[in-house]
Amino acid sequence: MAKIRETLGGRTFGRVGRTRLLIFLSLVGPGFIAANAGNDAGGITTWSVIGSRYGYDLIWLLVLLTPVLAVVQEMNARIGVVTGRGLAALIRENFGLKITAFAIVTVMVANFGTTVAEFSGIGAAGKLFGVPPYAGVPVLAFGIWLMVTRGSYHKVERVLLALGFVLVAYIVAGVMAGPDWSAAAHAAVVPHAQLDGLWVFTVIAAVGTTLTPWGQFFIQAAVVDKKIPLRQYVYTKYEIFAGSIFMTSIDLFIVLACAATLYKQGVVVSSAEEAAMALEPFLGVVARYLFGLGLLSVSILAAGVLPLATAYVVCEAFGFESGLDMGFTEAPVFNGIITFFMFVPAAVASIPGLPLVAVILVAQVLNGVLLPVILLFTLRLVNDERVMGEHVNGPVYNTIAWTFVLALIAMSVVLVLSLVFS
Repeated sequence: MAKIRETLGGRTFGRVGRTRLLIFLSLVGPGFIAANAGNDAGGITTWSVIGSRYGYDLIWLLVLLTPVLAVVQEMNARIGVVTGRGLAALIRENFGLKITAFAIVTVMVANFGTTVAEFSGIGAAGKLFGVPPYAGVPVLAFGIWLMVTRGSYHKVERVLLALGFVLVAYIVAGVMAGPDWSAAAHAAVVPHAQLDGLWVFTVIAAVGTTLTPWGQFFIQAAVVDKKIPLRQYVYTKYEIFAGSIFMTSIDLFIVLACAATLYKQGVVVSSAEEAAMALEPFLGVVARYLFGLGLLSVSILAAGVLPLATAYVVCEAFGFESGLDMGFTEAPVFNGIITFFMFVPAAVASIPGLPLVAVILVAQVLNGVLLPVILLFTLRLVNDERVMGEHVNGPVYNTIAWTFVLALIAMSVVLVLSLVFS
């Protein structure tokens, strides 16, 4: 009898374990997509520049950003699951239409500039493979539009997840570079700061490209659109944490690849395309194509997610129908915004001689300014028992989130003052 019980117990445990794994796999999506879409063309450029300019010195920033990213993304996802509402709708309901309109317009402007950067990343990656931007960008823009507007939520999600996992190419490039692991480990635990204007700007850019305002709107809208039940939310929570770790690990290997090669030779790059070209003399043509493949996949991923996030934001804020399972007839505004935010930025990115650095800079500045504002809204909502009931933040979450928000505001003030007085 004891043996029978043991066997039955083992089978029961095995079934429970398999059931939990299947539930987790069925809920994978919002956390990984939102996190990896942050590793867009601007993100890869930012961390490539950091590795080539500062070597291993800013790895500690990645260590700090990992739990912050996980906490911020989890808060917004939890709000979405508990309330069944998107962030924009909740801001409108709790803070009024004027404040909502200001936040939405700012997000739309920043998202437009960032989407131009994503299609520019597609064009830059295409050039690494011998395809000119005027040929590659329009074709891929049309393909992304078809995928998003003609596919169901689950089909779109699978494609976006597959694109995100192509980022493993950067891990391969980082290992190929043969970094100084002891120096990297030391930099991870011993912060190194310079506190000049360029350094502060670089840190804010790194924060802004890792935690984007549109990412907070997207992840909350995604869990609502996916209709994740509260009883299964714990699996989404684990997925968000895993996605955050995966994202910052990719950034780490980008820094390692550039620090071990470009920084040692005094080569400072200004774009992900330059980083791919500059790595070729040190690591061979394979590294160039690995960087190019990663840049292409993540630019396609972000070019699909950003218009989608913008459409969610606008429709939630002003009460229009929205959802990936709805066609143009059912949700004309939702699909119209997606269409506009794909084809117009793609056309702009195809303009010869476009000052892309200025476009990316304006978008990053708007993101950096808007992020603390969006996080203040999130913190107000997630700590409001009328909205969240028993699912409000605990003291640990609040400590991490408030410390980060105040630190980001302080850095922004320092940056503005340094620009005024320099």
